[in-house]
Amino acid sequence: QVQLVESGGGLVQAGGSVRLSCAASGLTFSSYSMGWFRQAPGEAREFVAAIKWSRCDSYYADSVKGRFTISRDNGKNTVYLEMNSLKPEDTAVYYCAAAEWRRAGAGLNRQRNYDYWGQGTQVTVSS
Repeated sequence: QVQLVESGGGLVQAGGSVRLSCAASGLTFSSYSMGWFRQAPGEAREFVAAIKWSRCDSYYADSVKGRFTISRDNGKNTVYLEMNSLKPEDTAVYYCAAAEWRRAGAGLNRQRNYDYWGQGTQVTVSS
């Protein structure tokens, strides 16, 4: 069975930093692009960042460019999201997702192109 398990969330003050991790199992990790999405209460899930399966090309939502960094370690089957200069509006449940390699050209900012999802981890930024 495929599993994606997020960790690292919690309570942080505005301006602080946190690193999220997502450990994958049950799939060939190096053959999947990976993404991070987030969902605030009462809001739709939105794209945050993604990294391709092949050359580690990365993509970011405009709202997090320059503050967040996505990376992956194929030897550990893990994708990371480094979050800096956090703002209260970053408060959300953060989900990681995996997309089969042949979907990479379809747009990694689109939820519909991902095959598997984790359960999420809560990040709360206080002012």
